[in-house]
Amino acid sequence: MNDIASGKLGNFINSILRNRNTGCFIFGPKNISSKINQIFLIKLSTAISYLIGNPNHDSMAGKYYARFDVKHEDNSDSYLRKAYINMDLHTDGTYIKEKTDWLLMSKLEEENVQGGETSLLHLDDWEHLNELFKDDVGKQNFIWGSPKSKNIDYKVEHPVFFEDEEGRAQISYIDQFPEPKNMEQGLFLQKLSDTLEESKKKIIIPLSVGSALVANNYFWLHGRKPFKENKNLSRELLRIRGSFFNN
Repeated sequence: MNDIASGKLGNFINSILRNRNTGCFIFGPKNISSKINQIFLIKLSTAISYLIGNPNHDSMAGKYYARFDVKHEDNSDSYLRKAYINMDLHTDGTYIKEKTDWLLMSKLEEENVQGGETSLLHLDDWEHLNELFKDDVGKQNFIWGSPKSKNIDYKVEHPVFFEDEEGRAQISYIDQFPEPKNMEQGLFLQKLSDTLEESKKKIIIPLSVGSALVANNYFWLHGRKPFKENKNLSRELLRIRGSFFNN
């Protein structure tokens, strides 16, 4: 794929994702009314990911990517498949040992849906960043677990906030999986969740079928608005996430 783009595509993509002022892009079909070839989109997404870095093995799917459905009825143990609740702003990979520098989410199929817009927030735009980044509680180790569907048989410990090489804030957080050790950590998490969801700097954007979101996972948070209830609702998504190449 890089050869087709005269060797320039990989450098272009990485210049976006590694730049603190950007760090995110969306690609998709020119004609959103055309039928999407899912196999092609999986290949395209895989090719894009391999220009960025090393994908993590996804324990939930047993592959280096995960495909999952969202339906009207759901008995799973994760918000990921629950169409009618708000998926709060979060980052990926909070409960795994592997580095998760970036993520790619592709919309393979969608029928009978209304709502469900993607929510995004750049960490530097968040009104409460300085206040909570400077709070010592956010630098403490938190315990992060996961439900059975993730197929992870361990828990990890890490802070909510850490610094990049230039001392700027980075975040690893999801509201579903922290296990606070004490009331201090619990209150910190509640304030963090409230101020993220109340932020007026959130970007709300609808994504068409065939589109993919690619983001730096340490300073872009993402989520999803709830869908309007429909018994025929059907969606399929593709997820790839991993670490940057070192060079």
